[in-house]
Amino acid sequence: QVQLVESGGGWVQPGGSLGLSCAASVSISRLKVFGWYRQGPGDERQLVAVILGDSIIRYADSVKGRFTMSGDRAGNTMYLQMNNLEPEDTAVYYCYAVQLIGSRNYDYWGQGTQVTVSS
Repeated sequence: QVQLVESGGGWVQPGGSLGLSCAASVSISRLKVFGWYRQGPGDERQLVAVILGDSIIRYADSVKGRFTMSGDRAGNTMYLQMNNLEPEDTAVYYCYAVQLIGSRNYDYWGQGTQVTVSS
């Protein structure tokens, strides 16, 4: 069982910046996938940024150049810096992880944190 605890988020005007962090109960290096998804009002949950086993970070096209995921994979916390935020970025942001145990993948989600971008 992996626990994910998020912090950060809040309200910001368009063009502003916010940061999120997610602390896992295990080292990030022990996880197959780690990152963030978001779910806007009336939308399905969508990928924002994830780091896979090859340590390459993949971003959704809608956030490329504005969002940056960082952190030390040997540790247990990763960060998502969100710059030049747009009203369309308003959503609940969820930390996400996949742990491979044997031949099975186990999915874990954080509790979610609200990000609101409005004037």
